[in-house]
Amino acid sequence: MAFASEVQMPLLETAILGNDVRIYFPELVNIYGCRIGDETTVGPFVEIQKGAVIGAKCKISSHAFICDGVTLEDEIFVGHGVIFTNDMWPRATGTDGKPKGPDDWQLSTTHVKRRASLGSGSTILAGLTIGEAAMVGAGSVVTKDIPDFAIVVGNPARVVGDSRVRDEGN
Repeated sequence: MAFASEVQMPLLETAILGNDVRIYFPELVNIYGCRIGDETTVGPFVEIQKGAVIGAKCKISSHAFICDGVTLEDEIFVGHGVIFTNDMWPRATGTDGKPKGPDDWQLSTTHVKRRASLGSGSTILAGLTIGEAAMVGAGSVVTKDIPDFAIVVGNPARVVGDSRVRDEGN
């Protein structure tokens, strides 16, 4: 197993990595222009784009996509295959049929608060806030803000419980 400090990757070099960040199989990630906090782990086949901010002690599982405009606070769990979006009205071309360029869209930001957990295969649409210690069930599609401590499931994701009840048992 190789760690970021042991393997030099051209794109990875553009990222700002905190202390003890572990990037498993750095040759299998696409990480550039982002910030990743202390003691965070990143699995293989992950993309973290420029402008994304990852806090400390996060776990980013394999096949996750974290785009520009996403901020994860500390202690966030991102399950396998979690996808974030950052464009409310995505199009490949304008109404004139010409390909859209970098200036032809508006970045929509997403904020995930401390200790939230995003289940495998969930999709987080652009422009949302996921509350502190909230839990998003596997395969859920998050289309609106999630309150602190909420457990949400489904498509669209809806509140079904309170994560504090579960945390009391740990």
